Amino acid sequence: MTLTNSERTGLIATVLFHAVVLLLLLYLGFVTPFPPPQEEGFLIDFGNTETGLGLNEPSAARAPEIVAAAKKVVPVVKPVARPQNTPKVEDNGAEDLLTQEYEKTVAMAARAKKKVFDEKKAKIEEEQRIKAREEQQQRVEALEIQRAEAEEKRVAQEKEAKIGAINSRAKNAFGGGKADNGSKSTGQGNTYGRGNQGSPDGTPGANQYGLGGGAGKGISYSLSGRNARSLPKPTFPGNESGIVVVEVTVDKFGKVTKALPGIKGSNTVNTDLLEAAKKAALAASFNSDENAPAFQKGTITYHFILQ
Repeated sequence: MTLTNSERTGLIATVLFHAVVLLLLLYLGFVTPFPPPQEEGFLIDFGNTETGLGLNEPSAARAPEIVAAAKKVVPVVKPVARPQNTPKVEDNGAEDLLTQEYEKTVAMAARAKKKVFDEKKAKIEEEQRIKAREEQQQRVEALEIQRAEAEEKRVAQEKEAKIGAINSRAKNAFGGGKADNGSKSTGQGNTYGRGNQGSPDGTPGANQYGLGGGAGKGISYSLSGRNARSLPKPTFPGNESGIVVVEVTVDKFGKVTKALPGIKGSNTVNTDLLEAAKKAALAASFNSDENAPAFQKGTITYHFILQ
């Protein structure tokens, strides 16, 4: 079959048109967007009625029974008021009845419980006070014993010093030294161990001791490797004499951070003397030493002498 020019042109145009349409469909009409668009709407629970109550989903097998029960109309029957005879209940004491006295009983029980607690607390506090008084009494007795021993020792030392001074004066006429007082004692001091506590440049019979040094009559200190910058004199109450040894804690800058009066070496328990010595010790200062311990312990001794 021979086609004319117009038929050939129409056939070619038709084929080209359909090809263009097919290409447009492939590139535009059959492309799925990614990600696909989200479906709009909201979820609703599965059920079989418009009303319901509860938290658990009912079984599907019982759905007909539940629907029938929901649709069933129950007639409302008004109860007929009838007089009721209240049976008599015998009180056999087995049950606690709530009466108007119940609140009073609870309050009384609470007060009784609080009273017992307060009594126990007061008893414990009284025992603690008794124990504190006994410990204080023991400390006072120990200090009294120590004071008596120190007094006996002082009297003996004064006696020996007088005898030694007499002997010294006698021996000095023949070239004896100042420390040669003729005494037969093997030791002297207020610390511990054997030896004659004091300084080679000191005065015999002065009875002032201390390894670190001193600042005036009646005050001496012992603090290894440190020098005193200031040792204020305590305020003397003037009603009793005695020796008070204060344990001091000194930092590396020379400041006294803690003072404990009445340690070993003290011969008095007078609170005025102890307080005066403590205040004076807290006001004392020593030289600064970067190589010293952070906190160094020593002693300051105060001799309170009645004029």
